[in-house]
Amino acid sequence: MNRHLPPKPPRRSRIYSIYAGAFVLLIVGYIGAVAYFAGFEPRAGWASVLFALLLLMLGGALVRTLKREAADEMDTLHSIMDGALSGGTRRMEYTDTPLSSFEQKILRYIELSSNQEQKLAAEQNSMKALISDISHQTKTPLSNIILYSGLLEEVPELRDEARQYVASIKEQSAKLDWLIRSLVNLSRLETGMIAIQAVSAPLMPTLTRSVSQIYGKAEEKGIGIEVECLPGVTACHDPKWTAEALFNLLENAVKYSDPGGSITMTARTGEMFVRIDIADTGIGIEESEWAAVFRRFYRSPRTARYEGVGLGLYVTRQILTAQGGYIKVSSVPGEGSVFSVFLPVECGR
Repeated sequence: MNRHLPPKPPRRSRIYSIYAGAFVLLIVGYIGAVAYFAGFEPRAGWASVLFALLLLMLGGALVRTLKREAADEMDTLHSIMDGALSGGTRRMEYTDTPLSSFEQKILRYIELSSNQEQKLAAEQNSMKALISDISHQTKTPLSNIILYSGLLEEVPELRDEARQYVASIKEQSAKLDWLIRSLVNLSRLETGMIAIQAVSAPLMPTLTRSVSQIYGKAEEKGIGIEVECLPGVTACHDPKWTAEALFNLLENAVKYSDPGGSITMTARTGEMFVRIDIADTGIGIEESEWAAVFRRFYRSPRTARYEGVGLGLYVTRQILTAQGGYIKVSSVPGEGSVFSVFLPVECGR
């Protein structure tokens, strides 16, 4: 390792030193040659020394001039960059010089970048408006379908066959409502409409919140959920959205586990991250799919008989990434899976 080596001098200083050394050697050699051929005559020697001193003074003046010009050029470059970054205004008149050409190119680059940013902002605003319209236009019809389906189920004269159709309509409407809400939330995350605010907060309330959302479904299948987390464990996270991410993992654990299975959620503090393991006794995931399950709309062939569209794990990863965390999985097919969520211990790391 070069950690303890002294810093190298700037390249330009090394070049000056090399040329100065060569210059001095030439002068010394010249004086020696004159003294030798002139037979060490005093007047010739003094004339040579005076000539060498004048050359040294001239060379020093030249070096100082070059350094001053280089410093002036650097100051001009800084001024050009500052002016271009602050407002895109010129700091010097256009002339046929390399600096003027450089300034023109910088201003052109900033102009193109600004136009691109404005175009992206316009597209993002258009996308936000479209998402809002979709959310608004679909909310009322779906709510009415679900409501009227529920009312129709309560009609006493309804035949059993018709009642089954109504129940199917109600179930599919609820799934469609969930899918639309998931797509809208995903689009809002990707377009920045939802701002995730990560703060240093206790983790236990977030875990409890995620479990409470899935507890009913787990109880229906006889699946027990155990949470292991010390009250003093804190992490840098957005409690609302982190609970949503953990709920997605718990929902998958319940969905892909047989009745009577178990789920364990364990939180432990490390040096830089808090690790949350969600272990289930479900169908498991092939090792070749460990990375693929976090892709948008990915569905494993082994999950074809289960309901789903392949958004939950993708949304979970997006939420965790937005707050400086990450997620990984390890699994054995037929024995279960362990999804490990990592959240920063402190904000700003």
